[in-house]
Amino acid sequence: MTTAAHPMIVNALGQLDNPNTPAAQAAATQLNPASGQLAVDARAIAEARASGLTAVNVTLGYTMGDLPPYEHTLDEIAVWDGILDAHPADLLKVRTADDIRRAHRERRIGVIYGFQNAVAVGEDPGLVDSRVAGFAEAGVRVVQLTYNQANHLGDGSMATANRGLTPFGRQVVEALNDHHVMVDLSHSGENTCLDAARHSRQPVSVNHTGCRALADLPRNKTDEELRLVADRGGFVGIYFMPFLNPTGHATAADVVDHIVHAVDVCGEDHVGIGTDGSVTAVDDLDAYRAALAEHVAARQAAGVGAAGERADTYPFVVDLRGVDQFRDLTRLLEKRGYRSDRIEKILGRNFLDYADRVWTA
Repeated sequence: MTTAAHPMIVNALGQLDNPNTPAAQAAATQLNPASGQLAVDARAIAEARASGLTAVNVTLGYTMGDLPPYEHTLDEIAVWDGILDAHPADLLKVRTADDIRRAHRERRIGVIYGFQNAVAVGEDPGLVDSRVAGFAEAGVRVVQLTYNQANHLGDGSMATANRGLTPFGRQVVEALNDHHVMVDLSHSGENTCLDAARHSRQPVSVNHTGCRALADLPRNKTDEELRLVADRGGFVGIYFMPFLNPTGHATAADVVDHIVHAVDVCGEDHVGIGTDGSVTAVDDLDAYRAALAEHVAARQAAGVGAAGERADTYPFVVDLRGVDQFRDLTRLLEKRGYRSDRIEKILGRNFLDYADRVWTA
């Protein structure tokens, strides 16, 4: 059971690091920094705990670039295993929904391993099942099918062809179902999302997105996509990202508007949060702008950026960040008339219930 004093808070896609260390600041300019460059330090852990965070789905493995997808992904899993082994009193690897409950009970941070691109499964249909089984055995609980660009499973949100799920993509979805791994459709193109939601035997998720009806940008989902995911028992997480406002300057009010719209479309049992950010805030925003401009330029040059990304748009919501972000969100939802039970669902219970539906063998 959760309580008003200590609700269960599950970030369906986020980060667990301190972006203010010199190493982290250097990595911030890179196209695809590795997990080993993250500063999962005392400040990051202390502030995550102080925020009330129960569990977070962190991105590891191959997402983009010239790295060998499978080998890089195995290395990243090993890095995160090392991070968790170094902090046993504070961090807990999540394999089951009960592990999230355990993290909440023991006041630890549950760490959920997730991919933001599925190309690490390779291109050989004969290897798909063994690759997915191996990832699941290693603790990977969430696999996003595509990033912004197209791959051999389907199209990302920035792929203009807007193809549906490919035959190979259908095979991957089936293998993820067989091994009880979440099929995450964040970043996918509209037709790939709709096809995957229909093809999957298990409920699917869109762990970090916004609502296209409120901000017509490709990274946001249409009401048709949101409704289909929810109707099939899935989960939708709203992010704290610039894509919530067409100007790119999203505010806390925009986050609330998108949550309210998603609840109206999906129902209150299928919506949560996937901030796509860390609890620990950037301390020096002026210095951060220079690194951000370099990073955005690198993403655009590599063809992996999304419409709405610009050097003057932060990849977070300035007035909804830091240790108090979840408490601030709670107060804003209360002002919109949301009762405590509905707020607790959005903060974490809906993701937990979704995990129960998918991760149960």
